[in-house]
Amino acid sequence: MANDKSFKIKNGLQAGRYLQTGGAETAGSEYYSLGSASYDSVSYDSSVEGTNIGSIYIKPDGTKLYANDGNFEGVLQYSMSTAWDLSTLSYDSVSFSVATQTGTRPQSLSFKTDGTKFYVVSTGNDTVFQYSLSTAWDLSTASYDSVSFSVSSQGNEPYGLTFKYDGTKMYISDLGNDFIYQYTLSTAWDLSTASYDSVSLDVSSYANISTVIFSPDGTQLIASSITNQSIVSWSLSTAWDITTATFESEFSNLAESNPRGLYWKDDGTKLYVSDNNVDKIYQYSTVAYTQTLDLSTGSYFSFTPSGATTVSFTNAPASGKAVGFAVEINGDGSAVTWPSSVKWHGGTAPTATASKEVYAFVTTDGGTTYYGKRAGGNIT
Repeated sequence: MANDKSFKIKNGLQAGRYLQTGGAETAGSEYYSLGSASYDSVSYDSSVEGTNIGSIYIKPDGTKLYANDGNFEGVLQYSMSTAWDLSTLSYDSVSFSVATQTGTRPQSLSFKTDGTKFYVVSTGNDTVFQYSLSTAWDLSTASYDSVSFSVSSQGNEPYGLTFKYDGTKMYISDLGNDFIYQYTLSTAWDLSTASYDSVSLDVSSYANISTVIFSPDGTQLIASSITNQSIVSWSLSTAWDITTATFESEFSNLAESNPRGLYWKDDGTKLYVSDNNVDKIYQYSTVAYTQTLDLSTGSYFSFTPSGATTVSFTNAPASGKAVGFAVEINGDGSAVTWPSSVKWHGGTAPTATASKEVYAFVTTDGGTTYYGKRAGGNIT
């Protein structure tokens, strides 16, 4: 009929039902996500206090930071007035020299988790040294324990040092041969009881591995690569056992050019990286946010990102039905990653902006392929 204005679908496709209510979105998050790391645009210039900042360590409550300085040949102490916020960092005018023990090349430090001991590894004599603090976390009360452990039989340039949270395992990364070595302490936190496990991890593919640290549960390992100017991560199928490590990802979008020290906030939301070329410490966010959109619940979705977000679609209608839906994003400038099954108008996914945007999608094959377009941006 000439006046028939009903909606028609070509090629035998049926129209999917239109749900007037907004669809259900499920927000999720993954922590310790190196692949989702993003620079917070926050850094601290430590060049006034030290001129060769290496590794860093942060008190578990996020209020104190310690850095080893290769030129000073000692450890520097800082405070954060707001926990875990590097923009509030200030020098305590407290330091402790380890030069008598380490010689000229102290490279990395680590602390006992209660702040009553700290450890320094030196490439000058390939040795780890142990110190005590009579007042926890106060470097002004530090003294040498006259306890050390040589790692010269494994390598000749130990740069990285870290411990299992309970003090029964120690790990050394060697810059000279690009291996990570594993040790056992039969008495927790007592270097005099250390022994080599005859266990190592070859990390030579990533060139000049410096610092190494673990997630608190021991299932993820990350290390800084000076040559690659990147941070590399491995997953461990057996916690704290580096023989079970498999490569996971490499993050190279760094603000610094010579990554040395690393420290992860215990909840996995922040990563701190030092650069001894410019003597700065940088802060990153390491949370992968997700939004899952259930297409069986509606045709209009809306969410506000909390950071870089990966979007997925579920429960697409059966193949043979043409179904369209819209997604509103109240953007904050964070990156949005869409499913790889989306074919975009113009061939490239739009870059998210710090404004309200609306995206339109259609699928006709049960969700195997989606056709997408940014329908509107800078909406006020």
